[in-house]
Amino acid sequence: MFLHTGLPYDAPALDRITHDDLRPAITQGMTEHLSEVRAIVDNAEPPTFGNTVEALERSGQLLSRSAGVLFNLVSAHSNEHLLKLRAEVAPKLAAHRDAINLDPKLFARIKALYDQRAALDLDHVSLRLLERYHNDLVRGGALLDAEGKKRFSALNEEESHLTTQFQDNLLAETNDSAVVVEERARLEGLTEDEIQAAAEAAKERKLEGKWLIPLVNTTQQPVLAQLKDRSLREQVYKASIARNSRGNAYDNTKLILRLAQLRAEKAQLLGYADHASFVLADQMARNPEKAEELVKGMVPAATANARKEAAKLQALIDRQGGGFKLEPWDWDFYAEQVRRAEYELDEAALKPYLDLERVLHDGVFFAAERLYGITFVLRTDIPAYHKDVRVWEIIDADGKGFGLFYGDFYARDSKQGGAWMSGFVDQSELLHNDPVITNTCNYAAPVGDMPCLLSWDHVITLFHEFGHALHGMLSKVRHPYFSGTNTPRDFVEFPSQFNENWALEPTVFANYAKHHRTGEPMPAALVDRLRRSNRFNQGYATTEYLAAALLDLEWHQLKAGQVVEDVHAFEQDALERNGIALAQVPPRYRTAYFSHIWGGGYSAGYYAYLWSEVLEADAFAWFNEHGGMTRANGDKHRATVLSQGGSREGSDMYRDLTGREPRVEPLLVKRGLK
Repeated sequence: MFLHTGLPYDAPALDRITHDDLRPAITQGMTEHLSEVRAIVDNAEPPTFGNTVEALERSGQLLSRSAGVLFNLVSAHSNEHLLKLRAEVAPKLAAHRDAINLDPKLFARIKALYDQRAALDLDHVSLRLLERYHNDLVRGGALLDAEGKKRFSALNEEESHLTTQFQDNLLAETNDSAVVVEERARLEGLTEDEIQAAAEAAKERKLEGKWLIPLVNTTQQPVLAQLKDRSLREQVYKASIARNSRGNAYDNTKLILRLAQLRAEKAQLLGYADHASFVLADQMARNPEKAEELVKGMVPAATANARKEAAKLQALIDRQGGGFKLEPWDWDFYAEQVRRAEYELDEAALKPYLDLERVLHDGVFFAAERLYGITFVLRTDIPAYHKDVRVWEIIDADGKGFGLFYGDFYARDSKQGGAWMSGFVDQSELLHNDPVITNTCNYAAPVGDMPCLLSWDHVITLFHEFGHALHGMLSKVRHPYFSGTNTPRDFVEFPSQFNENWALEPTVFANYAKHHRTGEPMPAALVDRLRRSNRFNQGYATTEYLAAALLDLEWHQLKAGQVVEDVHAFEQDALERNGIALAQVPPRYRTAYFSHIWGGGYSAGYYAYLWSEVLEADAFAWFNEHGGMTRANGDKHRATVLSQGGSREGSDMYRDLTGREPRVEPLLVKRGLK
């Protein structure tokens, strides 16, 4: 059911798999994996790359597949059984990983190969794999003494439990914090379709005759740009920032304080000053100082721009006789008015031309075909986990299929907030696996005959997540360790952010930006206003991101034993010390619902979006210097970056693509900071 399903590309049989199937499969998978590793370490023959490293690469396949199904389902379409199962197995999986990483016999075999690596005559990818295994085992505690290993395992198990609890709390609290509106008049500013969608959302929760405004995972909420009722804007905003810190059953603050401390203690055990130093030693940045240098270096220009933007919004409020001081819940509402006034651009005027289906097929898929020669064929014969999920076969330029792409685009209560890429099967020539990749978003589902119309931010998100998907789909590596997005955190966002650029590329844009009813292209004047507004509000956008990135680094530079009494006080102090505590510009994520760093694997790594954006802005400049959106440029990007996964250093791949070191100037220009 998990390894050899009989479906194309061994896709999981998602129409038949239940939590009752997953528990025994994961349990059996752990047993088989330990048995496979035991066979490696008990091998009487001297260690070789084949009988040790590649044997490890072949091990654990049942566990990988079954756990992958569980974690994909619990993120995209959870239920109480799946959530309970995740809480049950997450600590067991942490202990399982430690049982392997801390096995002295396994480390002895890897170390023997590592010590003689210069004489093994390995190709550069195999050598890199050996070095990565040695590095991972050392970072996984292999050099600790018996007492240290015992403590390290206990901390890992506790961390796994707490991160799972954080995710469960966030999903529950975000659903519970949805704002119920009892008077239709308070929704003035929303379109009729959006009001109807709010009524349908309320109806699904048995709130007949009311309207429901669900929350997304960021601090600011999309509806704040439209709602005319200031008190309702304030209510929505305060519901957003209060999530997981209200002292109820879903409060994450004590949990976060413990997570920060146990991560600091783990880092100390391994000989690092703090968790950030541990994490970044294995990234392109190499140390927190380098990451902070990039982030803090942009703070003065970003906050200066944000203050100018705030002054402009306050002036508008005053001209309208508002009689109040600009607050965070006012920013998007008045920024939208400024954008309309200065660029004659209204978000509501854009949406009719941004039908999800057209953006997906005639934009995202179209760009991929132009650049890489791949096409997508809908497969209705392959089961999915929800009726809204669609599956496409990926066809290469030679007409041969080479994987599957699952698209899950609509919001629902069973889905975590945000947007992400994942996969059910990682590409690997060693295991004869083709990629089975997913994209998950949270757009409002169609209501009646009204299609799903996207905001411009949603369009960018769709291109962004598909960039991750391309990284997984176009992977062409031998070893599963290096497959697709298995790269350093501060490189993995490069392909996704780079792919965003094609949303406004003239050929691509003209192909999808058509009215959902008439099919007429977006008027040239509106297109021009959209392009000119592309740097609008960048002071705010940059500042809210930098604030979140600095919070992440501050939390993860705590030392072992360094006590924090109050999450909110720590957060405010960190923002003030870094010169980014602007009252009207809150961090993109407040600490208590910062899922990237407490439950999403980005601890001490949220800076990576900015690091990768330096790469993508310069790479896009290189594309434009060499003819723009051509198949030749796309093929080079595919050959040097997308197909390579993590098999090479990110800096080497970047130089292979562009022939130069990345320059920061294109990013500063792009964000309007220079």
